[in-house]
Amino acid sequence: MGSLRILTGVVVVLNLVGIDRAQAQRVVKKLTAQCPTGYVNTGQGSCSALGLMTYTLRPTMDKPCSRGWSSVGGGYCRRD
Repeated sequence: MGSLRILTGVVVVLNLVGIDRAQAQRVVKKLTAQCPTGYVNTGQGSCSALGLMTYTLRPTMDKPCSRGWSSVGGGYCRRD
């Protein structure tokens, strides 16, 4: 319940500063027990950057990240 309040508060703040959630928000499926660095657990099987980042992520598929990609945890690699 507390994380839902935090999520709601962040969304309200983003609306107040004029950031369009629909375009800025980046949501990825939660693959492991933790979310990638910089993302928060939505509690619904996904992780969200809450519109604060627009990183390109891809699942690691239990393999090392390819050249040009960095591990950010949670089973994902981020494009450098």
